[in-house]
Amino acid sequence: MANIDKQDSEAQPRVPDESVSASDTTEHTSAPKSVPKPLEETPYTLPTPQHPNAGFGERITHALKVAWAENRQFFLLLTCIVFFKSAVADLSSISGASMQPTLLDGDKVWVNKLAYDIKVPFTEINLAEVGDPQRGDIVIIDSKRAGKRLIKRIVGLPGDTVAMQNNALVINGEPVNYEVVSRDESSVIIIEALPELSHRARLASGYVSRSRRSYGPAVVPEDQYFVLGDNRDNSADSRAYSFIPRMELVGRSNSVVFSLDSDNKYLFRGDRFLTELD
Repeated sequence: MANIDKQDSEAQPRVPDESVSASDTTEHTSAPKSVPKPLEETPYTLPTPQHPNAGFGERITHALKVAWAENRQFFLLLTCIVFFKSAVADLSSISGASMQPTLLDGDKVWVNKLAYDIKVPFTEINLAEVGDPQRGDIVIIDSKRAGKRLIKRIVGLPGDTVAMQNNALVINGEPVNYEVVSRDESSVIIIEALPELSHRARLASGYVSRSRRSYGPAVVPEDQYFVLGDNRDNSADSRAYSFIPRMELVGRSNSVVFSLDSDNKYLFRGDRFLTELD
């Protein structure tokens, strides 16, 4: 029996030591260290779905809200591009032969709209003048008299006296020198030496009306300009539309970005890629 009692007493569970249990309890019940939660992006919620019986105006408004919610980044980028093209710079397409041999049909030229003035986008409101047009500049013109955009070369500045005698320019009483560089059955290519710049021009070698080859003399009014096309016998310019007000100057071009040959299935003209204009 003694042996049995001894075994029973050994089989009874031991009461844990209070000091140990207290320390263990303290260790397990201590407050855990705070772990910072990762930042969560708040998803953009689409507009509340429209009522099934919504009217036409409400459906249009809802559709616009959904389109803005899903494409707002694209619309913002598009707005920036439109403002840039309107007020800073743009590409302009050359159509026709009025600026040959300098510019060809199918050329895409870079237009610096900040060359002369800073204007409010989409308007002709001038905020500030940043430069003066110079003789020899190739300019894009929003001509009200022509009812379209033109690209021509400035020949006469405000106060100049301009005249033409059988296509020979006379500026302020001084004939402009020129040199023939090539000739064929239909045209003559010359180098015309303006006071500030020399450039190429094209004259027809066949018969043309002499009335188109002579002009003036005339004094260029203040804040206006006399412009000509480099293809002198095939250009409607200041001889047809008179002087060009400064406010109609859109910008200046001094380079061809790229060119598509309209006479050859609009193939790319590699020799005109990123070429400067004289």
